[in-house]
Amino acid sequence: MKILRYLGSLAFVLGFFVMIFAGIPWYVVVADDPVIPMWLRTAVFLFLGGILVVLMSISFEQKKYKASVVEEKLTEVESDILLTNATVLPGAEISKVLGLVQGHTVYAIWIGKDLSAVVRLILGGELTEYTEMMGKAREMATKRMLLEAENIGADAVINVRYMTTSVIGSAAELFAYGTAVKFKKQF
Repeated sequence: MKILRYLGSLAFVLGFFVMIFAGIPWYVVVADDPVIPMWLRTAVFLFLGGILVVLMSISFEQKKYKASVVEEKLTEVESDILLTNATVLPGAEISKVLGLVQGHTVYAIWIGKDLSAVVRLILGGELTEYTEMMGKAREMATKRMLLEAENIGADAVINVRYMTTSVIGSAAELFAYGTAVKFKKQF
């Protein structure tokens, strides 16, 4: 699927540059000729076809990703590991610091929700589309962090922090991290 997506991207870029850097000058010079040359038709076909191929390959990859084993593991994470942003816990004595655990995701919403958020931006009010997006991203990053803590045998993750970064457009990265620890005795 990746090869198909790369070929679609290449066709898109090639068609775009031919249309812009050759098609526009051709149109300016020969504006009175009603017949569009074959090379320009091909460039338009490459441009539009490239977009279609990229969108189709991404949708297939997304379906494949949703059904992946990692996704199934994340939905099963019902951990007894304590999460806290405190650095110490009253009544609990840390016997071993296992190290940094982390989880992250880059999450985006589909363009339909993005457009409705733009309308809300104009009219005012909570941008529920983005609130939902960030909630899902936070949940996924936290589960990935918990899975990593579980794999190293942690009793708790202390000093938990979240960090967000805008990647492109309405896509955001959410990064969760903390210190995995073992207790001397459970409280």
